[in-house]
Amino acid sequence: MLRSRLLVPPMFLLLAACGDAPLQSESQGSMTTPPDTTPYDPSQGGSVGTYSTTGTAGETGETPTTTDDGTTGEPPPMCDDAEKRCDHVFSYPDGGEKSVDVMGNFAADGWTVGAPMMSDGSKWTATVPVPWDTAVEYKFRVDGSDAWVVDPANPDTVDDGFGGKNSLLAAMTCEEFTCDSALIGSFDWRDAVIYFVFVDRFENGNKGNDKMIGVEGPADWSGGDWAGVTSKIEAGYFNELGVNTLWLTVPMDNTSAKGIGTDGHFYSAYHGYWPQNLDQPEEHFGTLQDLKDLVTAAHDHDLKVILDYAMNHVHDSSPVYADHKDWFWPNDNGKGGDCVCGMGCSWDDNVLNKRCWFTDYLPDFNFDNAAARKFSIDNAVQWIKDTGVDGFRLDAVKHIADSWLFDIRARVKAEIEPTTMEHFYMVGETFTGQQATIKYYVRPDMLDGQFDFPLRMQMAASVLIRKDTMQALAGFMDQNDSYYGSGIMSTFIGNHDIPRAIHLAEDSPVWGDQWSDGKDKAWNGKPGLPAGTSAFERMGLAFTILFTTKGAPLVYYGDEVGMPGAGDPDNRRPMQWSGYSAGQEFLLQHLKDLGAIRAAHSALRRGARKTLSAGADTFAYEMKDAMETVYVVINRGDAQAGVSGVPAGSYKDELELGGGMIDGGGDVSVPARSARILVKP
Repeated sequence: MLRSRLLVPPMFLLLAACGDAPLQSESQGSMTTPPDTTPYDPSQGGSVGTYSTTGTAGETGETPTTTDDGTTGEPPPMCDDAEKRCDHVFSYPDGGEKSVDVMGNFAADGWTVGAPMMSDGSKWTATVPVPWDTAVEYKFRVDGSDAWVVDPANPDTVDDGFGGKNSLLAAMTCEEFTCDSALIGSFDWRDAVIYFVFVDRFENGNKGNDKMIGVEGPADWSGGDWAGVTSKIEAGYFNELGVNTLWLTVPMDNTSAKGIGTDGHFYSAYHGYWPQNLDQPEEHFGTLQDLKDLVTAAHDHDLKVILDYAMNHVHDSSPVYADHKDWFWPNDNGKGGDCVCGMGCSWDDNVLNKRCWFTDYLPDFNFDNAAARKFSIDNAVQWIKDTGVDGFRLDAVKHIADSWLFDIRARVKAEIEPTTMEHFYMVGETFTGQQATIKYYVRPDMLDGQFDFPLRMQMAASVLIRKDTMQALAGFMDQNDSYYGSGIMSTFIGNHDIPRAIHLAEDSPVWGDQWSDGKDKAWNGKPGLPAGTSAFERMGLAFTILFTTKGAPLVYYGDEVGMPGAGDPDNRRPMQWSGYSAGQEFLLQHLKDLGAIRAAHSALRRGARKTLSAGADTFAYEMKDAMETVYVVINRGDAQAGVSGVPAGSYKDELELGGGMIDGGGDVSVPARSARILVKP
């Protein structure tokens, strides 16, 4: 732990699947409830159904301090408020107890491990580092029992969610603080802005590796490759967009066979989720050297790279399946039927969903088998070592044994991070509206975060489709902001398993259900590019919220220009690089502006959010950290509106060309389908 007696302003380093389909048991209609679906569709490719980083002294470019006698001393810690800790002494009267532990949300494991207390005969005490300027909930566990008690000396309490109370320690700061020394590296993943590069559909850089297999065009290989991605990196496309992290589709070699979907169409493995040779690169994407060159180019342009890693299954043509069938669950439900998810076995049964096959040609790994688990983990770690990537996007984690996730985290901490001296970010994908299911995996020994599907669905309902109010969005965000603790969640509007979001934002939405998979128009009646600018302005509003709140916002390729598309495979059209409409030009520039604004204001990336006002069409909130306060006002309505809640004062509108000045204290005027991001000049 580094210790200082100075309050030092934080230094900020500005670094210029297949998804689970909705669960069949979940009913349609609620914001957090996906609709019923048909059994797994192979056209979808895969499944259906304190993490910031600070270096120690001398590692982040600080200049050592010099003492009065001329010797060089250790500089004060340079850490962000989120990493600062203030020592607090908890106490409990000694009544003859054998042991007392203080339990609480002061640490990631505070409610499970807690901190042991020592007695001097009159009282039990424990000195615990608590988060800077953050209220802490706690209780005392006496004699290791389940009968936890509140602090008899503290009258401040809050509901504990189980019919009782937690004691509440008020937010505190301190002159002498510590920095969490377990956090490593120079890149803070809270600053990440992720771009999902769907490699096959992005850019064809080498026509020599193009090879279609003969299925219908939208479901066949399209020629995109790693050389194409590298060309766009070197052209500065991602830097101009304000992106600093690339998520690439699965890199390992896939089958060249075709598979039939529930829609009756045949598909290739262009998506990457039908792995065959796990230790070889996908030939359609290039060589291992091509991938290494991509990562090198990305790092040269201040971009991080995370790889999509699909660990749940292999294609039945895979050598590992032929050689080690005992490493896989049998396709047998034990009742005379198969164990295909959604058919002979259930998607959402807590046991069967770990062993069911996504289709009858995708054998499911049994990671309860230690040899199978070691093989898979070894493979994942080797891909990191061979390519130098900075993180993983892990597919379908609720279908994976917990032991796999524990093991990959332990191996990364032991073998990767000590060499790179950077935190290896791992974000999971669990396609569900149930926050508790998603949260289960967000913990230091599993995942850094997950994709925030519940937030996406409420955003779609309130901002794009407009069937719900902005007040509903504000209420949801008020409880969602802290739901995942210190996890770094990825927030998003679009991805490869749902129809293109631009069609939800049309004046008359093509789909009125935020959970729709859009498959009804995937092959026939495909939607075209919306006319005018209104749909693009609504998309811009959704991105404005993502880029001005905590989390790692994700841009699905093509969403920066509002590309059209129904469900899979139509939501995976080849990237559009030219011929933009006025609406597309607007949205692309808006994303570039948002990227620059987010990078310039730490409060937008790391600050605490507070709702100031919310109505049917309007929403205002503040983002505040130790450095600054930023106010965001939104009007989704089709007419100019006044938005209340911004304190009195004169503010610069960061979204206004030329930096227009806006007065607070009353209603702030916001044009139709627009936003203002207000800062003190």
